[in-house]
Amino acid sequence: MYTFEAFLSNYPLLTSGAAWAIAQVLKVFTNLVHARKLDLKMLFASGGMPSSHSSTVCALTTACAVEYGFGSVEMAISLILAFIVMHDASGVRWETGEQAKLINKMMQEIFSGEPEAVDTGLKELVGHTPFQVVMGALLGVAIALAMWPLFH
Repeated sequence: MYTFEAFLSNYPLLTSGAAWAIAQVLKVFTNLVHARKLDLKMLFASGGMPSSHSSTVCALTTACAVEYGFGSVEMAISLILAFIVMHDASGVRWETGEQAKLINKMMQEIFSGEPEAVDTGLKELVGHTPFQVVMGALLGVAIALAMWPLFH
């Protein structure tokens, strides 16, 4: 029973999970505004606005800073992890999505006379713009600060 109670009182863990879930729900609404259609698949999408990767790691970093202090090992590890994740989300994964768009376009042009020969295509929404990463980061910090009173 103690293990379950410890899990439910783990501020950094639960804050990070909440930040991820809230960011994923927000993706549905931002996609609804942008694309003008309800797409519930955005609940599990890895790209889009805001970056749930950024919100998760920034909530974790903020929670560790508040819980253990700015000089703690936990905060240092989570901060380094946050920088790596956010750089990857707006760098490598964004470029992967751009390459997928180009490859999908080339495939459509090559097989324009035979659409059944074209595969469903590569997933194009895999990364984030820098703005989406920043908004996810701000969301994560805000959620961690808002949840602090619930744990203390």
